[in-house]
Amino acid sequence: MEDNSSCSSTGQASFLQRTLECLSSSRLKLQTEEAAPVAVTALQRYLCEQAEGQQTDSYSYDVTVTDGVCRAKCFVHPSLNHLVHTNILRTGVDIYITQGSFVYNERRLGHGYICIEKLRCAAGRSAVLPRIKDVSSLPMLVKHGMERSVLLQSDVPLQVSRKHYLSLWNNDDPEGDIWISGGPPSDAVLDVSKITLLHSLESCFRNTWKPLPLLVKIIHKSRLRYYGKFGLKIDYPYQAYFEVADQSGTMSLVLWNELCPEFYQRLNVGTVLYLQSYTLKQSYSNRSHPQMDHHRMKTFNSIEICLNPRNPTSVITVVSPKSVLPQWGLPEVSYQFITRSELEKLSNNSACDVIGLVTFVGRVERVKSKGNKGPEKYWTYRWIHAVDGTSDQPFILEVFSSSQPEIFSRICPMTYLVCTQMRVCKVENSLPYLTSSCETETFITGYHKGQPYVSDPKVKSFIQWTKTLKDNVVLQKTAVGGHYCYPRPPQKCTQSMSDPSAQAPLVAAADLKRELETLQYREHKRLAIQGQITAVRYMKSPKTTEPQQTQEKESTGVLQVPDVSSDVHERAVPDTHNHPSTAEQTSEASLTSPSVEEISASRSKRRRIQTRRAGLETTEQEEKDSDSESEEAHSVEDSHVLSWESSSWPEQLHEVKEHLCQGALYQDSISRRFTFDEKDVLLQWGNLQPTRWAPEQTTDTIPPVVCQGYYRVTILDEPRAVGLPQDPHGNTMLSCLSSGFLCPLSDPVNHSETALPEPEDILETACELEDMHVVCILDLCHLGGDKVEVLMNKVYRVTDNEVQPN
Repeated sequence: MEDNSSCSSTGQASFLQRTLECLSSSRLKLQTEEAAPVAVTALQRYLCEQAEGQQTDSYSYDVTVTDGVCRAKCFVHPSLNHLVHTNILRTGVDIYITQGSFVYNERRLGHGYICIEKLRCAAGRSAVLPRIKDVSSLPMLVKHGMERSVLLQSDVPLQVSRKHYLSLWNNDDPEGDIWISGGPPSDAVLDVSKITLLHSLESCFRNTWKPLPLLVKIIHKSRLRYYGKFGLKIDYPYQAYFEVADQSGTMSLVLWNELCPEFYQRLNVGTVLYLQSYTLKQSYSNRSHPQMDHHRMKTFNSIEICLNPRNPTSVITVVSPKSVLPQWGLPEVSYQFITRSELEKLSNNSACDVIGLVTFVGRVERVKSKGNKGPEKYWTYRWIHAVDGTSDQPFILEVFSSSQPEIFSRICPMTYLVCTQMRVCKVENSLPYLTSSCETETFITGYHKGQPYVSDPKVKSFIQWTKTLKDNVVLQKTAVGGHYCYPRPPQKCTQSMSDPSAQAPLVAAADLKRELETLQYREHKRLAIQGQITAVRYMKSPKTTEPQQTQEKESTGVLQVPDVSSDVHERAVPDTHNHPSTAEQTSEASLTSPSVEEISASRSKRRRIQTRRAGLETTEQEEKDSDSESEEAHSVEDSHVLSWESSSWPEQLHEVKEHLCQGALYQDSISRRFTFDEKDVLLQWGNLQPTRWAPEQTTDTIPPVVCQGYYRVTILDEPRAVGLPQDPHGNTMLSCLSSGFLCPLSDPVNHSETALPEPEDILETACELEDMHVVCILDLCHLGGDKVEVLMNKVYRVTDNEVQPN
């Protein structure tokens, strides 16, 4: 019987159709080196079907490809999953399918799919996608006799035991068509004469009475929690917590399973609910709670309200705002906004709400969840600076994804940002910063309308302040993307290899190699290694592209020094020239990666050094002024090199068995000034690779940032016991490495602080590194492909008894 597909009606030759016809033959397998390119238009993830006794990855992937004539949804063989983990297989690129098979599903009649077993990824831009006007209009390739297979043509995984997709890079964001983003609230007339209040539910729970309907208002909303795991027979294993209130007090409400896709995005802070057929259960104590003292209401913590899809099926009525009556006595939503000038007064772990004008947005990174007993899970987060005019310092915000992907991915400079239920973090030697809690929600310009906080006095005061600003002035102090490291490591390090819970676990060279090899796309880790600094080289013109492979055996990284002329941390106020306080200085350039630290050694303005480290060799780099013209940098091999080597290095070099990586500066490590003209490409650059390709997904590239030069530092790994007070900063090689910044020189005539010490002067002091044992704090981040960024955050000198900061 001849196989036909839905692409037959197009009348055009289709590589995918020919491939399916070959796979449908008796061989059911195809292997070729003459494959035509197909473009990846979607890449979707879900919890895999784990076979007994077989070690597999936690997740499986479906990929949708097109040859310009039709589309095909294919299963990615688990042996290729590493291409997704490193962002080599991604949307918007062309691939060549060199081996595949057709898989019939034995548990469902009329269901089968193509499995891609081997592929090659094309370099550069897609040659297929520019020829397509509307990808979604292309027919989906389906084998003859399987035309009614909904899995091939709908937003459902190919493996039949799974009913939904997960977000590609985390488990917290809604993903797919099943998530209902909104719906008209009910205008039905409610019978509120027979409702119960929250304070009565505890007696209902103790006496097993059937509770009456509830009429409540949502005052807090948590992020989604996905609790899927192997063997769990629940189609939609999701959970979300809400805090609800009526005139008698507040109580937790839990939305379970299938109700999450249907209601989660419709239930917002301020929404009024009429609830029937709910259940009550004892509260789960091991969970976070929002801080609600400011509501001044009684909190009922012993039980929680459960809304279930069955047994019984809860009835949820979202009440229209115009139908809410004052006599219902529902409380107003209350906030606890603070200004930046008030932040230092708050105690550690206090909760607060903030509003500010965004001046810096870091790239989105991922961190693996610790202590997760189920499948591996990653959190996604980004660092943000926002100012409110009350302080020279910005709010420093560590914002995790809060199940609001459309907002999280659109945060950019010049937008008004609101973050609720942030927690205060106070650490040694750093300015206080705020981090997300499970109940944090974020809102940006375009999403503020109708939010309960718009009438808050501090929000109104902030809006009045922004009316005094000039966009062109604020834009000069903005930056996006690049590496960002915060907070600074402690002044003194006393940890050891036996302390894996440390913020930067101390690892041996073999462990560092393994960490580098297993790092996934945009995953961030902080580690510590110990050894000797054996060589320092200054490269005048760093590469603007990926580093060439060399024959050296050391591993390398880059220290990068921003320009002092554009300080994102300065107050975004017109015509101001005040710098941040010298005791707690935070400086960065528009063309370099910003970082913040507390400085106490000198009263001069500091320039931050970021260390790009790809193994055991590190580099410090100076950047040109943001106003300088862009030009292609010469390769390192062709540039003039200043260097220092320890007396023992030439002999040690012959004994080195392996280089972990070669150091150079990646463009993705450097932040740059924000402009409205480049807004879309800058947003795309800073965000994670999208799940679906869209025509607006630009192929434009960002002009390379040009740097004057960088230092490359070779570290020879050496097993040694692991302790230093900070010496005054003297612009020595050691003080630059250990403090993370260069100290600009003061001009006694013009009282200027913009001049930097010459590389020759710094290298002259490198001899003090001879035979010195150090511990280096490293920040690792996978940038996609074969690019791994390793940044030296801080250096400690080692003594026999302790590790001390230099």
